[in-house]
Amino acid sequence: MKPYRTYIILFSVMVVWGLNVTATKILVTNFMPVTITGIRVLTAGLTVFLLLALIKKVRTLTKKEFWYVFLASIFNVLAHHYFLSIGLTETTATNGGLIMGMSPLLTTILAISFLGTPLTLLKTVGLLLGFSGVAFIVLEGSQVTGISFGDGYILLSVLTQAVSFILIKRVAHTLDPRLMTGYMMVIGSLFLIVIGLIEEPQGFAGVIENSTVSLWLIYFASACIATAMGHMLYNEAIGKIGASEASIFINLNPFFALVGAVLFLDEKILFQHILGFFLIITGVLLGSGAVEEIRNRRLRKKNAA
Repeated sequence: MKPYRTYIILFSVMVVWGLNVTATKILVTNFMPVTITGIRVLTAGLTVFLLLALIKKVRTLTKKEFWYVFLASIFNVLAHHYFLSIGLTETTATNGGLIMGMSPLLTTILAISFLGTPLTLLKTVGLLLGFSGVAFIVLEGSQVTGISFGDGYILLSVLTQAVSFILIKRVAHTLDPRLMTGYMMVIGSLFLIVIGLIEEPQGFAGVIENSTVSLWLIYFASACIATAMGHMLYNEAIGKIGASEASIFINLNPFFALVGAVLFLDEKILFQHILGFFLIITGVLLGSGAVEEIRNRRLRKKNAA
């Protein structure tokens, strides 16, 4: 029997992650971006530790694990969230959500470069399609003037996150991914808060002055539900159905980011967004190796039967 429960959980996580792009856009627009991102991610990290403590999964890191987690937190939390928070102040949630859908393809490129993952014809086609999709989005069809610094920052945020996935892979066999997530969030958020104090001296005062009930509801939903619980549930799903099948659900993330941008930010969906969306989805399915892996797995099961 197929694990439908896990599929439902993954689908729900993608809905939340897609809408979280809109939530993040609202937060960085109303508060100083680096400051609010730092305390939001810290809240998420503490939530992860609280949930893991309830199921007795918290432990200290070995020296080797600490250095991998430390480096991963620099890329996965500090750099990724820094560029994302700045980027969303200078581009739309629509563009941001679609560009973030490139994460699996960039991870594949790094895996080919540094982990010896083979480059197949299908992966090559997928990479070309995926990058073509991003080109349609950031160039607004064919106008070079359509490129914004915000789009560039979003691309940097996705690239730094992809680097972190390679580091995480190095230590994932000895450390629970959920616990690793908590450590990375706490370590990286402290760096973000320090940078916020330097770049945005009035950041914490602005958080107090601009606070409303609706903004705090968005804040806690983003930190506790989307960032903390979302990552824990996704990592658990990988352990149950495998990374390849789980990664297919990531294709829903840009779609729900589009929905959130239209419903809550009144952003317009243009033809290049639709075209870019389908190119990126097709590119991720082919370029990440998910289609090949699932096909090979089914062939192995068929031959074994």
